[in-house]
Amino acid sequence: MPTSNALICRTKIVATLGPASSDYETIRDLAVAGADVFRFNFSHGTHEDHAARHAIVRRVEAELGEPIGILADMQGPKLRVGVFADGKVLLEPGASFRFDLSDVPGDKTRVCLPHPEIIAVARPGSRLLMDDGKLAVVVQAVGPDWLETTVDVGGVLSNHKGVNVPDVALPIPALTEKDRRDLAFALDLGVDYVALSFVQRPEDVSEARALVGERASLLVKLEKPQALDNLDAILELTDAVMVARGDLGVELPPENVPLVQKRIIRLARRLGKPVVVATQMLESMISSPTPTRAEASDVATAVFDGADAVMLSAESAAGQYPREAVRIMNRIIWRIEQDAEWQSMMARARMAPEDYVADAIAGAAQQVADTLKAPAIVAYTHRGATAFRIARERPSCPILGITPTHEAGRRMALVWGVRAFVNEGRQVMNVEDMVDSALEVVRRARIGSSGNSIVIAAGVPFGVSGSTNTLRVARIP
Repeated sequence: MPTSNALICRTKIVATLGPASSDYETIRDLAVAGADVFRFNFSHGTHEDHAARHAIVRRVEAELGEPIGILADMQGPKLRVGVFADGKVLLEPGASFRFDLSDVPGDKTRVCLPHPEIIAVARPGSRLLMDDGKLAVVVQAVGPDWLETTVDVGGVLSNHKGVNVPDVALPIPALTEKDRRDLAFALDLGVDYVALSFVQRPEDVSEARALVGERASLLVKLEKPQALDNLDAILELTDAVMVARGDLGVELPPENVPLVQKRIIRLARRLGKPVVVATQMLESMISSPTPTRAEASDVATAVFDGADAVMLSAESAAGQYPREAVRIMNRIIWRIEQDAEWQSMMARARMAPEDYVADAIAGAAQQVADTLKAPAIVAYTHRGATAFRIARERPSCPILGITPTHEAGRRMALVWGVRAFVNEGRQVMNVEDMVDSALEVVRRARIGSSGNSIVIAAGVPFGVSGSTNTLRVARIP
């Protein structure tokens, strides 16, 4: 950003806002440190809390002069056990333990599981994981309103701990009644992305799309094994995707998560859809001013894989060092992106253009920019599609996305390598206007020198969405 001291990186940073980052000074500091998108977690906080943060983000955006994206993350259908008479029990390995629908407080032999959907689909041999996978039971018998299980991995189970059922697809929608209320509020607020939690099937995405329409972009969080079975169909329907390694890491064996992460990134990149890697990236920075070396390597791996963005959760929302977490993540990304091997990997991993004009223009823009050693590719884009397509090519120079709307600029804030510039009120009527406006944005971005050539991609007639069909080269005066 123009007033930022942050190193400008291609890989974007999503920072979650929460109790540790709700005031103007902190939010501004996070943006200056390198946060491109702010996540509002609707699992926590009130609508009033989110509205106040939204107003601050938009104030900071206006002051810094570049678009900032806002991601509203829906809670989704959280599954939890009921309560215990003593608040908690110790489950011993090998012991029998029953889950039922009775609201009587539980004890060491049973507890309420207020989700008849689980009982309806569970079968002998099904596993139930609790408290983020710390405890596990195996179903032995199923009744009309109960499950009889044997404790496989024991430990302390307390009130309202979460339940995961990795073995079966649950007949529950991805949007609860709470989510529908939160979604309506977030759309009225004017968020840029809506994140859909616990997606299992393409129909979950279609349902959300019908509610969201064109008011925001839809981001699917992949955290259920069942979603991986439908991955191609789900990715076709969504605008963006998140590798949500928290619940995914509970329901999958840990050794599978890195492979799944790479698979999702590869497929999302092939489709040209932004992909975010999330959860525990700098987890130790919740209480420490520096990350572990393993965490730094985890961020680096996502950058090497070609993810569009990496995300901070509790580190920026509730941790003691939110500013430091964004700064060090920004530094890790920048250092990796200066590495010659990273640059070679991006070049080797480029996708072949699809068989239509807009994609051919995007591929050509990258090739011409490389040949001319252009300092930037300028993408004229009405809703962001041109910039998204060029970003898919992972060019070696920055992409400057020029758009007439703040909404498109904010959505581009999540996209790899793109810096968005809003030319509100300025109409581009012909090629001369296009070149003049592009050169003006290059000057504003402080990129390139006199005599350098820039590559410009646009659609003619101007201002028509989805009409990318023109490539130009212009020289910086």
